Amino acid sequence: MQRRDFFKKLGTVAAVSAVMPAMSFAGGSKPVSPNKMDYNTAVKTITGGKTPKPSKKVKLKVPEIAENGAVVPVTVTVDSPMTESNYVKAIHILTGKNSNARTIDVYLTPANGKAMFSTRIKLGGTQKVVALVELSNGEFLTASQSVKVTIGGCG
Repeated sequence: MQRRDFFKKLGTVAAVSAVMPAMSFAGGSKPVSPNKMDYNTAVKTITGGKTPKPSKKVKLKVPEIAENGAVVPVTVTVDSPMTESNYVKAIHILTGKNSNARTIDVYLTPANGKAMFSTRIKLGGTQKVVALVELSNGEFLTASQSVKVTIGGCG
């Protein structure tokens, strides 16, 4: 393993370690419980009211049919140069029908080298999964896909 590879992997580990549960507040002094945040509230909280744009730069990979909603694999890759002036600041995974739409937030820096994240999420039923990407210039990009959750492989 070369030194550069080691530091790139170390940066990836640091990014994954930075993943924290979303603690968001909206509506002034009244806190919004992270367990009760619906999809529209989550998008508004993350974007500050900006409208995210669908983009082919964001590649969301989830299965069309998930036999087990408890462990649905999700991978998000963003076409970004990841330089000091142009990089992906955050990747948010949102779900349309879970009791908490804000499933996971990943924060990145240019040192990560690649804008990519992969995990497994829990889906409470058939619904849309959305990748919401925040860029360093303040733009928000999005990609989405519907996932059909079956029980025991039977739809």
